[in-house]
Amino acid sequence: MKKLNQLKNIGIARLANSIPAFADLLTASYTPPKLEDIPWTPIKKPLHESKIALITTAGIHHVDQKPFNMNDPAGDPTYHMIDTKIIEKEYVITHDYYDHRDAEKDLNIIFPVTRLKEMAADGIVGSAARHHFSFMGHTKGSHLDDLIENYAPQVAVNLVQDHVDAVLLTPG
Repeated sequence: MKKLNQLKNIGIARLANSIPAFADLLTASYTPPKLEDIPWTPIKKPLHESKIALITTAGIHHVDQKPFNMNDPAGDPTYHMIDTKIIEKEYVITHDYYDHRDAEKDLNIIFPVTRLKEMAADGIVGSAARHHFSFMGHTKGSHLDDLIENYAPQVAVNLVQDHVDAVLLTPG
């Protein structure tokens, strides 16, 4: 049953990728959750002096990390810490709700870590954080509460401890 569900999700993602009208139908049926008091923190230093981290909802992780749970219809609110020293060499995408064939060939399509390192080397950004974070998009229901109340604050603590000044969020 798990494999059949995964094949269904992959098929829907590929259809949406190749038939724009089908993608429009899928997105039109989505109602985002109402969030109160979305926090906003203005940037405090110039980009060329800032340490930047990446956060993605593309469901990537290291090969030795536990895959995201694609069996729960409410998604998986957990996250994985991504080490930039090794992610470019070996990674896995466990997210069935988008067509990631191109991302499997070039990680930078969904997680532009190489581009971020280049921008740091060119002085466009101050530096790239060593650790970044990956979530699996498609989280809803009570898992959304877990994400907001538990997992996102854990990631925020890690970012503060690493002295990250700004985050680039990339979708899956």
